[in-house]
Amino acid sequence: MTDDALTGSADAAADDSIVQARWRAGSAIRELGHAFIGRHATVEQIEHLTDVLEAITAELWPAELRTRNGLPFANRQMTEYPQGRFDHDFDDRPVSGKSSPWGLDLELHRHGDEIEAHVTLRSAHEGAPNRSHGGVVAALFDDVFGFVLGVVGQPAFTGDLYIRYRAPVPLHRRLVCRVRMDERQGRKLLLSGELVDVETGRTVTTARATFVAVDREAFARMTAERPAPPDEDR
Repeated sequence: MTDDALTGSADAAADDSIVQARWRAGSAIRELGHAFIGRHATVEQIEHLTDVLEAITAELWPAELRTRNGLPFANRQMTEYPQGRFDHDFDDRPVSGKSSPWGLDLELHRHGDEIEAHVTLRSAHEGAPNRSHGGVVAALFDDVFGFVLGVVGQPAFTGDLYIRYRAPVPLHRRLVCRVRMDERQGRKLLLSGELVDVETGRTVTTARATFVAVDREAFARMTAERPAPPDEDR
């Protein structure tokens, strides 16, 4: 084995270790959010938590800035997901990424040309008592609609999103979000979906969206031309 091969193997192992560590950290942060919102804590516990989090945050800010390249992002949108349950490699994706502090821990499936996401909304997702915040439901639909782009093989941006809340969206119950593309009109991709309470079979929310198709290279140029994020180091 050559030195280059050894180096490549070591780099791959290091990258995989970072990915696995980020998955674990993302899950721990999400659990922290639910525990903090869903359980009573003493002043001493809250102050200890604050001290620990502030210390870790101070360690992270001086590190090198992470940026996202536009072309690989566009390629991800065109991923041909297999039938049945699948995973994706966009770990920072806010709603469905394994590393995301805001993630909903989705279980993703493809059935024909339809994408299905199983989810249980929890304490940190609560809006009105005992029901999900409407913005969380909207974010869920926007994210799951994005996987339809892999079905049709077309990178695109969300143009509009319409949510109809037909009933309270319950917490701590298994829900399934089903979405698909209904029609294409030029650059417009017209999508629809529904959120169903698995226990009762009741549709609690419906959604419609228009996604606007973009050329893969144009997508990369648009993201490359965006200004750098502000320096958030405090």
